[in-house]
Amino acid sequence: MLTQEDIMRVKGRGFLRNRGTDLFSGRMLAAGTVFSAEDFIAIAELARRFGNGKLIPTSRQCIEVPGIPFEKIEEAEAFAAAHGLQFGGTGAKVRPITACKGTTCVFGNCDTQAIARRIHETFYEGWSSVKLPHKFKISVGGCPNSCIKPSLNDFGVEARRVKGETCFTVYVGGTWGRTTRMGTALSRTFTEAELLPLLEKTLLWFRENGYQKERFGKTIDRVGMESLEAALFSDDLLTRREAILAAELKANA
Repeated sequence: MLTQEDIMRVKGRGFLRNRGTDLFSGRMLAAGTVFSAEDFIAIAELARRFGNGKLIPTSRQCIEVPGIPFEKIEEAEAFAAAHGLQFGGTGAKVRPITACKGTTCVFGNCDTQAIARRIHETFYEGWSSVKLPHKFKISVGGCPNSCIKPSLNDFGVEARRVKGETCFTVYVGGTWGRTTRMGTALSRTFTEAELLPLLEKTLLWFRENGYQKERFGKTIDRVGMESLEAALFSDDLLTRREAILAAELKANA
């Protein structure tokens, strides 16, 4: 008999219970949103061995393998690790990064997949143990066509060309679903080199100011865009990084 503790423990590792059963879907992700042909061969074999043989693409560009029995989860994890694959993508922390195909698209103004990979390595993997007030979604778009919907993510990057140069509009606080909030564009554009430091300051600000179970957009609306921009356009958050990460999250008011 599965306990709630069992269910939550494996959920934190990327396994979500299939409704009405004691089976689970394992969520598998790729750095930079790109799976190789060899990855797909391994995932297909994993689905045959441990799941029900099906693969389900998710809206966050992950692959879910449904129908995995609880007692087979550790074996599935070991198989994935042996093939350079990872389960994950759940919890109140940085979620898997999404990116449009700007790397190869004729409208793309930047290498979206390379940027997504750097964000994945620095923040999805590098901040994997950092608890945030709520989930935090990041997307990278290569042009204003907005195929990947940067403005509907907590932190959305959109590349554009201005006077022949590539620059980036950054949206903050976007959400979609039961509660909808269009992301707010920061008041200036950024270079590619500025994106990761800006994202780090954004996460630090959210961790310091957000209440537990409060989405980033609600924190912005409560505290104010002026306060957020003042913090993002200085280096104060970076100098206090260790103290912010060591502090307890704020309880809901």
